[in-house]
Amino acid sequence: MSQGKLVLGTKRYSSWSLRGWLCVRLAGLDVTEEVIPLGQEETSLRIQSLSPSGKVPYLEHNGIQTWDSLAIAEYCAEHSAFIWPSDPHARAFARSISAEMHAGFMHLRQALPMNLGRINRPRATLLSADVAQDIIRITAIWSQARKRFGDGSPWLCGNNFGAVDAMYAPIVTRFLSYGVHLPDDARAYVEAVRAHPLISEWYDDAAAEPAAWLASRYEDID
Repeated sequence: MSQGKLVLGTKRYSSWSLRGWLCVRLAGLDVTEEVIPLGQEETSLRIQSLSPSGKVPYLEHNGIQTWDSLAIAEYCAEHSAFIWPSDPHARAFARSISAEMHAGFMHLRQALPMNLGRINRPRATLLSADVAQDIIRITAIWSQARKRFGDGSPWLCGNNFGAVDAMYAPIVTRFLSYGVHLPDDARAYVEAVRAHPLISEWYDDAAAEPAAWLASRYEDID
């Protein structure tokens, strides 16, 4: 019997939903998923009727309400020891770069919205210097994390795909969607994340969503 529910946006488009979903799955929480299509006339009202913040993701588990992806990650960490690294230095670094992802990189987010149906198709217009700086910072974070705390694994801060990888997973999908040129070490990380079984499952779910859920605000990007 399900212990609650996880409210998500369209898997094709919802980057924050992907982050929350990954943490919930990594923690093994038994919840029912409810997916609300984004970019539709009724989207806002439907989400507001379910989520206190009026945004996704939103988690109810054993009667406890949690919203916002980073808060959901912390809740999941109470149920699974490997969501964050066990080493305190690695854990502090992982939490710091997760918070940086949570609060930053707005230029990249706006210029390259998540769309899993778009594959290796660069934008026709030249990316701004601000977007380029976001990409440089992200790939530098990845390189530093893996050198300091990766322990020779494919992941950012330890031997397990954890919350910090979940926070950066939607960036991986954006780089793949828009054919962003990356240094070799960043490309290796992108490939490892894309090959993870949970990421593959999310992509498969996104591909199975109804055509009626396609939204021009995400699809009509030159």
